[in-house]
Amino acid sequence: MPVSPARRLAYHVLRRVESSAEFAADLLRNAPENLSESDRHLATELVFGVLRRRAQLDDVVARLSGRATGYFDPEVITILRLAVHQICFLERIPKSAVVNEAVEMTKAARKRSAAGLVNAVLRKCDPAAIDRESNSERAAALAIPEWLRGRWERNYGPDAAFQLARWSLSTPAPVLRVVDGDSARLPDELAAAGIATHPASYAPGALIVSSGNVTKSDAWRAGRVVIQEEASQLVGLLVRPHRGQRVLDLCAAPGMKSAEIAADLQEGVMILCDRSERRLKSMNLARLLPGAVRWSAVQLDAASPLPFGVGFDRVLLDAPCSGTGTLGRNPEIKWRLKPEDIARLAAAQAQMLRNGLETLVPKGRLVYATCSLEPEESEQVIESVLARRHEFEMLPRARSVEEWPHLSQFFDERGYFRARPDLHGTDGFFAAVIERSG
Repeated sequence: MPVSPARRLAYHVLRRVESSAEFAADLLRNAPENLSESDRHLATELVFGVLRRRAQLDDVVARLSGRATGYFDPEVITILRLAVHQICFLERIPKSAVVNEAVEMTKAARKRSAAGLVNAVLRKCDPAAIDRESNSERAAALAIPEWLRGRWERNYGPDAAFQLARWSLSTPAPVLRVVDGDSARLPDELAAAGIATHPASYAPGALIVSSGNVTKSDAWRAGRVVIQEEASQLVGLLVRPHRGQRVLDLCAAPGMKSAEIAADLQEGVMILCDRSERRLKSMNLARLLPGAVRWSAVQLDAASPLPFGVGFDRVLLDAPCSGTGTLGRNPEIKWRLKPEDIARLAAAQAQMLRNGLETLVPKGRLVYATCSLEPEESEQVIESVLARRHEFEMLPRARSVEEWPHLSQFFDERGYFRARPDLHGTDGFFAAVIERSG
């Protein structure tokens, strides 16, 4: 019995995610073009379902097999996770087909000796073997690693930790930012193409896609809309450049915030940096940036001394971070991340912030942002760096609310910007606006 293209793709994506630092969304985006739309959709559903519920699936495998997941070869546990997910969560797929294909995948993976065990485990599996309700205590307990849930309970309280764990099991809807065109007419245009949308709650003009594939639309192909998560759009608004200014984006890839800032800038200079040459080249900047904005792409590590001989009016430091605010979209993060990673990231973030502040002209502003929920990567970085730099100060809440009144609910009493999945229904983001004295 041949293995279907969707399951074959899902298996290979999951194996690459497990064995490398790659992200499932990128791998799926680069899947073979000849794959049918239905196969592409099923592969995506399988990959993200397994990544979101990996610990739940492992729990079922352990109970049915009587063996810890470490007993199985990596190829075999991946096949078992895929199959258990299908049996327990995708009831439209006949169990017999799932079991037969799992056995064939095991043989194709050169693990023929494990085929009998795979067959026996899956024959015993049924939907009752797993708690499918994401709001249950057990599902939430298995949604994220125990150490991460403990952190959230200490930092936010047990109720918020439960909601955040539950959110990590969800499937976030794509959010669109309108780049060009009549945003009022765009929903009707997309609806005519079979794409249903509704206005986002906070980002001006943003649209949430409730059904349909926006990448098949004329608006997408023409570059009139891009996919950019709502809280990410809000962080971009905080940069707020004035026409003609010089702007530095220190960690620019994949370029969505860069393009958003350039649209606000309208005319001026932008220097777009990233440590990865590949990621810099992947940014379609000529298409996304206005013609009156002069720009250059520079490969550099923002944690190393910066080479610029001029100052900048605006700096965005969207620092590399743990990504714990994006687990709904990037579920592989929660299984890769280790407790010690947070301190390591925070040290690099602090050095990047010091370097970025040095490039500011008097009265210039730097926006420091992370998509992390961890204090060590957020306010603690700001406080440690600014403690000895009295020529810089963070914008207090009153000034932030005056400048961005529609975002007042996101600024806490100290002026920090915080978007939380459990409170706002967006990805988790932190930001601080820092100004250099004149």
